[in-house]
Amino acid sequence: MLKTPLVIVNFKTYPEATGERALELAKTIEEVAVERKINAVVAPQHVDIHRISSRVRIPVIAQHIDPISPGRNTGWVSSESVKSAGAVGTLVNHSEHKLPIPQIKEIVKLAKEAGLMTVACTADVEESKKVAEVGPDMIAIEPPELIGTGIPVSRAKPEVVRNSVGAIKEINPKVRVLCGAGVTTGEDVSKALELGTEGVLIASGVVRAKDKKAAMEDIVSAMIKAK
Repeated sequence: MLKTPLVIVNFKTYPEATGERALELAKTIEEVAVERKINAVVAPQHVDIHRISSRVRIPVIAQHIDPISPGRNTGWVSSESVKSAGAVGTLVNHSEHKLPIPQIKEIVKLAKEAGLMTVACTADVEESKKVAEVGPDMIAIEPPELIGTGIPVSRAKPEVVRNSVGAIKEINPKVRVLCGAGVTTGEDVSKALELGTEGVLIASGVVRAKDKKAAMEDIVSAMIKAK
């Protein structure tokens, strides 16, 4: 189980988080997490999952899996493949890889059967309600128009976060809620936690930072204060 409060760092396909650079970044995130005793998770590209999971102690999750069973599925990604590579979970329905609800439901089902946790991304309150009914372990609220802008949803659209948290908990109290989209600083994290979330899903704020360790330290410091 992924413990909260936590920070998930999505490596996307940034060159700063590919191959050996992905491993270096994961080690930096691990160093900060261990030193500060905070829960951190990394989501590298599929080809880097084993490279990283075999070299760090913090949890590694996939960026996506497909709604398929093992067999004749060339070019697709199965739940079993990411688990065997060392992943403990997967992102689902990221705004850069949107899926219809029936596929999200099937992925959540397959992930649970494989012993993987699911972090499903949603854009707004209505989508959050629909996804909550599917029963992922976590939901990360990320309005797509704010992703990568440096403008955090927790400040630009706090009502989306607050109302989504309420709606999700009403439908499925077991689902833990995270906040993403534009989160880059410790101040952004503090605001997200104030709105009722249990952590953040971030990417460029750490991955593309000039000083990646300092960026991670800033995020983590805010989470420690909120404990």
